[in-house]
Amino acid sequence: MSLETPPPSSQPLDEPEEITAGSLLERYAAGERDFRGIQLIGADLSQQNLSGANFRQSNLQNTSFRGATLVGANFREAKLTDVNFEQATLILANLIGADIADGRLARADLSEAGMRSANLVRADLSEATLRETNLSEAVLDHATLQGAVLSEASLSRGRLLATNLSHANLEHANLTSALMNRAILKNAILVGTIFTGATLEGADFQAADLSRAKLNSTNLVNVNLSAANLRGANLSWSSLRGANLRGATLYRTRLSWSNLSGADLTDAVMINAKLDYTNLRRTDVNGTIMPDGYTMGPKAEI
Repeated sequence: MSLETPPPSSQPLDEPEEITAGSLLERYAAGERDFRGIQLIGADLSQQNLSGANFRQSNLQNTSFRGATLVGANFREAKLTDVNFEQATLILANLIGADIADGRLARADLSEAGMRSANLVRADLSEATLRETNLSEAVLDHATLQGAVLSEASLSRGRLLATNLSHANLEHANLTSALMNRAILKNAILVGTIFTGATLEGADFQAADLSRAKLNSTNLVNVNLSAANLRGANLSWSSLRGANLRGATLYRTRLSWSNLSGADLTDAVMINAKLDYTNLRRTDVNGTIMPDGYTMGPKAEI
């Protein structure tokens, strides 16, 4: 028998305990906190205080926790599809490996929550607070995080295909090796954000603040960085083929060994930018202020 394949268990799996919302609240009020493996579908637990409750591996589909207080609650590996966590307080909650697809988490507070490997496909996290939250390896494809606060959050190796992060605050967040093709980051605050090794093909960073961000060794093919602030950012060893950098601020930006072939740098400011061994073939530099302060003339192309 393969060492990687565990022997079949001789113990039958426990049947999920089906309870009502009333029974859950009564038991919680009596001091019980362990509700692991329960089944409570479509219940209304809005505005309730269930802090510290253990719902590990429970089935809570379509249940409403709107406005509930769930500090330190354990939802690890729970089934939470279509759940309503709008305006709920989930500080320090455990949502590792939880299935929250299509979940409603707008304006929820998930600060310092554990959400590693969680499934948040199509989830609505508009204006949610996720400061220092661990979302490493989480799946956020087509999710909405418009206006969300993710400062110092970890999304390393996460998947954020076509995710809407416009106007979000990801200051000093960690997105190392994240897959973010077609992600929307218009007007996002990305100061000091780490994107090292990320794939961002076709992403939209229009007017985003990427000052001092780490974008080295990233795939930025066909990205929109028009009017973006890249002051002091590191884009060395990255591919920006066909990128739109019209009107971008590239003051002291590091672009050494990067590929900007076919990019549009019209009216960009590149004073003191580092361009050692940078590929600028067929790059449009009409009106671009070059590293030495010289402004390129009309129809200029390198």
